[in-house]
Amino acid sequence: MQVAILMTHVAIAIALVALVLLQQGKGAEAGAAFGGGASQTVFGSRGSGSFLSKLTAVLAAAFFATSLALAYFASEARQAPEAGVPDARVIEQQRNVPTLDDESSDVDNAAPVLEESSD
Repeated sequence: MQVAILMTHVAIAIALVALVLLQQGKGAEAGAAFGGGASQTVFGSRGSGSFLSKLTAVLAAAFFATSLALAYFASEARQAPEAGVPDARVIEQQRNVPTLDDESSDVDNAAPVLEESSD
């Protein structure tokens, strides 16, 4: 489920960037007065501004929703005991466990040496 939402999130992000780049800036209407107004008849008399603005708003809302869903999944994964970084106590226990690769002599099962007193 999380992977599907992540893939949707990425697709929406790419589409949102493409839509923003397709839209004309605020100063583009000034060029229509000098003969460039006929090129906007594909989307109607008002141009593509209304359609692309609404589509951008819908994609922005979907991007926001998928962001919240991914944040929820991330917080749920953090609360699971088997996921993430182990606790500090677990790390200390793993450091203190002797392994076969240790070359120190304190791992041997030798009996402690008692000092004899010379009384």
